Amino acid sequence: MRMHGSQTRASGDPYFAHPIEVAGILTDYRLDTATIVTALLHDVIEDTPVTREEIDQLFGEEIGEMVEGVTKLSRLELNSEHTRQAENLRKFILAISKDVRVLMVKLADRLHNMRTLQFIPKQEKRERIARETLDIYAPLARSIGCHRICSELEELAFKHLNPVARDAIVRRLEALRAEQGGAVSVVSAEIAHELEAVGMHARVFGREKHPYSIWRKLQRKSIGFSQLSDIYAFRVIVDTEEDCYRALGLIHHAWPCVPERFKDFISTPKRNNYRSLHTTVVGPKGIRIEMQIRTEAMDRIAEEGVAAHWRYKDKSYGFDAEAQEAAGGRDPLVNLRHLVQVLEHGGDVEELVEHAKMEMFLDQVFVFTPKGKLISLPRGAMPLDFAYAVHTDVGDTTIGVKVNGELKPLRTALNNGDVVEVIRGAKPVVPPDWRSLTVTGRARSAIRRHIRQSEKEEFARLGRASIDQMFERAGKSLKDVSLRPALDRFALAVEDELFDAVGRGRVAPNQVLETVFPGLKDTEKAAAAARRRIEGGKGARLYVRGGGLTAGVTLHFDPDCSPVPGDRIVGILEPDGQGLTVHTIDCPHLADYEDRDDLWRDLQWTPEADRNTVSQAKLRATIRNAPGVLGQACTIIGEAGGNIVNLRMHHRQSDFFDVDIDLEVRDAKHLTNIAAALRACPSVETVDRARG
Repeated sequence: MRMHGSQTRASGDPYFAHPIEVAGILTDYRLDTATIVTALLHDVIEDTPVTREEIDQLFGEEIGEMVEGVTKLSRLELNSEHTRQAENLRKFILAISKDVRVLMVKLADRLHNMRTLQFIPKQEKRERIARETLDIYAPLARSIGCHRICSELEELAFKHLNPVARDAIVRRLEALRAEQGGAVSVVSAEIAHELEAVGMHARVFGREKHPYSIWRKLQRKSIGFSQLSDIYAFRVIVDTEEDCYRALGLIHHAWPCVPERFKDFISTPKRNNYRSLHTTVVGPKGIRIEMQIRTEAMDRIAEEGVAAHWRYKDKSYGFDAEAQEAAGGRDPLVNLRHLVQVLEHGGDVEELVEHAKMEMFLDQVFVFTPKGKLISLPRGAMPLDFAYAVHTDVGDTTIGVKVNGELKPLRTALNNGDVVEVIRGAKPVVPPDWRSLTVTGRARSAIRRHIRQSEKEEFARLGRASIDQMFERAGKSLKDVSLRPALDRFALAVEDELFDAVGRGRVAPNQVLETVFPGLKDTEKAAAAARRRIEGGKGARLYVRGGGLTAGVTLHFDPDCSPVPGDRIVGILEPDGQGLTVHTIDCPHLADYEDRDDLWRDLQWTPEADRNTVSQAKLRATIRNAPGVLGQACTIIGEAGGNIVNLRMHHRQSDFFDVDIDLEVRDAKHLTNIAAALRACPSVETVDRARG
């Protein structure tokens, strides 16, 4: 009262009446002292000069933290631009609010604001607040099980958003009530009589459905009011879970049930831990009755949700054991994990209050684009998941990412509230190893699709070049002939399919040659089949990198000889469509393919590959065993422009040891210069390029 001073609300009431009303709403739920105090103070940080430090000093850090939490939620801008993202915003509110009591205060705050919404003069603002309430806060209340708050929020919002429809439904209900008179009390009495006849204690009461609930069903089913048969809902409250099922059997025995209208939420509770039996029967006087059967504890959970777990006991606030029993021995709310841990360890009341944290939607994180759009992702998602969630083209052209303004690796796990900015390249480049940097199905599917398309294009390019090589060796030109005979022979529709089949090794280039030129002389065939080593010839070449074939798709570099630009290279076609493996011309592995001329492919580096790429090579050095010598060798490599990616030491003796160095270099000349610089070091005995 002192800090809000002369502030007034739109109704003309003193402003401090609002927090008092909010606290009053929460006392109906019998929440703990800290929550009631937070309700009284929930607007002072936002609307008065009070600071968080003053709250902590006067009321303690727990209340200070809760008041600040409510303030943060209140500052969320929920304007019309975000209305279409209502579901994500609602989940985001849940995710950032760690304490369930903060949510309860915020819901009570919204409820009182809705009760006084008629005092806001501008209709546009009233409708905006009502829409936010219906899209965000009412479902939020439902998701934590607070049915009473949810229902009232829905009705109040409906009243402002569609008053004509609401008035029409209210008039129809009044007419129906006048027509059927005391049908509700008659049916309630008959249900209670059936149960009491077998000695079962039960509390039975009926009610009309709320206008908004009726409106939603009319909209969902596209039917008229006269076609709506379950206007009335009856609740049967019994003592135990076993009585629920006994009561269900008795009711079904007394009145015929409506097929496919039975649901068992006791054995399979809803996510918010709602538990009840639902059935629809044709009751007395032919009235179709929707019925809920539950225990007292289940009823409290259904109506009050999270708040049902606190009860007034001996002037302190403790956990409701009946509510836990109503939850079937489970965590009363699945997400109240900390509370359960305290219960298991026998914590006292203060610990229960301290640890009553609610971490909803633990399986999701909520991040923002630089323009403020909210993106929902699974827990553990990384920047590529975000990029593909924005758009497939954004993901395909990603080359880097900024998280909260800082450059981060693509393997960075995203957290709630992160602002993610994608850095894009000029054209799509999707490395195969990107699949390990994603967790969402959408991102992985897009990456697989792009890789498949890239593979198809590259295998076709590889196959075309292979056929071109074979034709050129036979003195023929691919440009001057039709490949239709080969298409017919191999049952293929278009030339690209033939090129793809050759590139994957399913069709040999010499088979294409012999099919297109069936009268080819033996000498020409022999010339075409002979392997031509890369020794200065000027025939057709497959180009590696720089607009040619791409490593990791159709090309794989042999890890033993580690070719780099400048080396003389040759390709070996691998089985099962795995593409080409690139070897240096002196690689010892080539001896395994001496008799397989059909697998050899001539390769050469494109000129720009020497300047624009880095390749991995291996050196083996023998180094003196003395302090600091390995560091000297690493410094020499760094000063020469090499980047060490791995070191392996072996054959260590008292005087020398061997070290294998994997490093990134520009080309063969660069590697030679690094080796020469190492040899100039007095502590380095020998340096050679490693093989195998």
